[in-house]
Amino acid sequence: MRSHHAITPHWKRAAMALLASTIIAAPAFAQNAPPTDPAQAPSTAPTEQQGEEIIVTATKRAEALQDVPMAIQAFSTKTLDDQHVDAFDDYARLVPSLSYKSAGPGSNNVYFRGVASGDNANHSTSLPSVGTYLDEQPITTIQGALDIHVFDIARVEALAGPQGTLYGASSEAGTVRIITNKPDFNGTYGQVNLELNNVAHGDWGYTGEGFINLPLTSNIAARAVGWYRHDAGYIDNIHGTLTYPTSGIVRDNAPWAEDDYNDVTTYGARAALKIDLNDNWTITPQFMAQNQTSHGNFAEERGLGDLEIMQFQKEKFTDNWWQGALTVEGKIGNFDITYAGAHMWRDVDGISDYSDYTYFYDAIFGYGSFWYDNNYDYIDPTQYVVSDDTFTKDSHELRITSPADKRLRLVAGLFFQRQQHNIEQHYIIDGIADFLQVDGTNDNIWLTKQVRVDRDYAVFGELSFDITPEITLTGGGRFYKFDNRLMGWFGFNNSDDGVGYSGNDDYLCKGIPIVAGGPCTNLDKRVKDTGFVHRLNATWKPNEDMLFYATWSRGFRPGGINRRGSIPPFDPDFLTNYEAGAKISFGRGSHFNVAVYQEDWKDIQLSFLGANGLTEVRNAGDARIRGFEADLFLRPMEGLTWSTGVSYNDAKMRTDFCYVTNVECLYDRLDFGDDFFDVSAPEGTRLPLTAKWKGNSRIRYEWDAWSDVRANVQASASYEGDRTRDIRRAVEEIYGTMDAYTLVDVGAGLEKGPWNVDLYVKNLFDVRGEISKSIQCNEFVCGDPLGQTNLGGKIYTTVTRPRTIGLRVGRKF
Repeated sequence: MRSHHAITPHWKRAAMALLASTIIAAPAFAQNAPPTDPAQAPSTAPTEQQGEEIIVTATKRAEALQDVPMAIQAFSTKTLDDQHVDAFDDYARLVPSLSYKSAGPGSNNVYFRGVASGDNANHSTSLPSVGTYLDEQPITTIQGALDIHVFDIARVEALAGPQGTLYGASSEAGTVRIITNKPDFNGTYGQVNLELNNVAHGDWGYTGEGFINLPLTSNIAARAVGWYRHDAGYIDNIHGTLTYPTSGIVRDNAPWAEDDYNDVTTYGARAALKIDLNDNWTITPQFMAQNQTSHGNFAEERGLGDLEIMQFQKEKFTDNWWQGALTVEGKIGNFDITYAGAHMWRDVDGISDYSDYTYFYDAIFGYGSFWYDNNYDYIDPTQYVVSDDTFTKDSHELRITSPADKRLRLVAGLFFQRQQHNIEQHYIIDGIADFLQVDGTNDNIWLTKQVRVDRDYAVFGELSFDITPEITLTGGGRFYKFDNRLMGWFGFNNSDDGVGYSGNDDYLCKGIPIVAGGPCTNLDKRVKDTGFVHRLNATWKPNEDMLFYATWSRGFRPGGINRRGSIPPFDPDFLTNYEAGAKISFGRGSHFNVAVYQEDWKDIQLSFLGANGLTEVRNAGDARIRGFEADLFLRPMEGLTWSTGVSYNDAKMRTDFCYVTNVECLYDRLDFGDDFFDVSAPEGTRLPLTAKWKGNSRIRYEWDAWSDVRANVQASASYEGDRTRDIRRAVEEIYGTMDAYTLVDVGAGLEKGPWNVDLYVKNLFDVRGEISKSIQCNEFVCGDPLGQTNLGGKIYTTVTRPRTIGLRVGRKF
């Protein structure tokens, strides 16, 4: 047990103590009047139901949603609560322009408007193309964003299209912002929820969550939040055996066969202070921590039964993180000054099955002949991976904002970010011969021990000028510099048997290890570059209820390093957006928003498994996305709301991409026909992972059922069209298309005084929606397209959670 895990039980107890104390304290605080300012206490203010404006901060200013000239969707506390949103995948369904790939909790890769290449999100490859923020701080780690439990959240903002001017490198295609409720001085109040749910074909789950807002003095207020959630498993790891062709050894998975084995437990806490130093200056320190432990696998295996998989090793991941943040807000003259800084630490410990790699490389290439013990007797060659990925992230932003009521307005700032990923992955075969082990390890046939450091520097600004009271022009830019380094060790032991191409001899190594834990250093690469991206916008607002805009903007993603020595670094890729939109408001807070766009994606970064199963990244040419998105919110009568959103994306390659070179499709010109080395993705190939059509529709009715009791019923449907998995056509043929699906949720509830009870059903018709697909090693090996093994290809599909029925009881005080 590593020492940094020793703190976990303490803050687990703290979170549970917070819940318990909140429940106990509820009667004592019940006499306090609830806050009346919905901006300060959105958990008690039904913003959308009352037709009031949602205030967002997407442009680094507080503005009404309908006054922001960009495609943005925002979900208030009430919407998140009404829709029973607990985690990322719940609100992802509400955003038509957003798609994602997932292997389970904490592994979501997010995309906007079809800007996806099907990359495998390896630790040594491209940064994400979509940034995720918690309040003012970026929380996008190198392999994706934190999986935050959604409770007492003021709003979630989804910003589609390049946000490179204000949000930088990892917001090439869009940004997701999670805004927490802050402490306020309106009184002592809070909320407690307890929930019990059951998953079809699975087990029982439950949630306890609570918050309290507490003014401490006339100028200091505190807010504390805690949660504990257990999500039931629904995937069965069925019993089976695996016979290795070379040795004839049989692997039996009986010790790990189990029904409903992919359960998840999440607990955490958040605490914040708001300190008014005087009338002009406020500081808000905040600390948030969460532990998430998941067992098993979240995919079903092709060729087996519904929700079944056959794995041959224990699988478990523990994602433990905390973030300390500080926001300072004040005024110098008429200008607003904001500093936002944060330090984040994240540790993901895992153990996962890697038997597919072992079996298929043995069955197809005879690799099983290399794996024996010190007596040269064959051993069970089943591989598994023990990983320890530790992330740290420091971010600092200082910006100045001119008065919003002036004709000329400025937002400008400085930004610095340093994120480090300590990568430690042990590929283990128990009992392997000593001389086959990586030096300094126990049974490691392969070791990855690297440190990756990504630094970002930027100066940014946007200047808006009202040509007339109705017409505004905005110009913005971001000067950036990135500096990325990857160093350490990856490879087998030094071996003359033909297995190892990367070893610890003097030829490959560079002396004393620069990363502790590796036998030496065979990797030390660095790339840096500078550049500029822009945003130009014209807005016409003829009256208070109509807004029209046109935008030309650009986003970027930094270049990086290929750890294989024979492959050069990959270049940055850029996304240029041409967009026109309209926002039309009408009575009772209703609105209709629409945006049409063309996005040109240049020098696409594509990561894939190359020779020897090592991930490599190549710039795969250019693509174009043409589409539109629209959302309609109606309140036709008191208590009735209807919200509908839709997006369409026609995303295609504009150039050929080949394995060999991006400049000339050499093997294609040699007329190898439809061979493996033919054009990987010819011009016109559809970009993967995003449906052409995605949409959702929600309807809710609230009414006074009888004296002091308010009732509600609701229903929602979300549709996602068919998607391809990979941009390379030969690989896509192995995976097969991910089919379209529709999910339907329903719910009903009662509210009497401070009490509320809600009954809901998610995925009413128990649909197996395909979220993503994966193969454990190189697709042309573990996918077995030529049928060289008895198993056929082992392909895994992550599916939507089966029908879940839940009952939630809550109390406000």
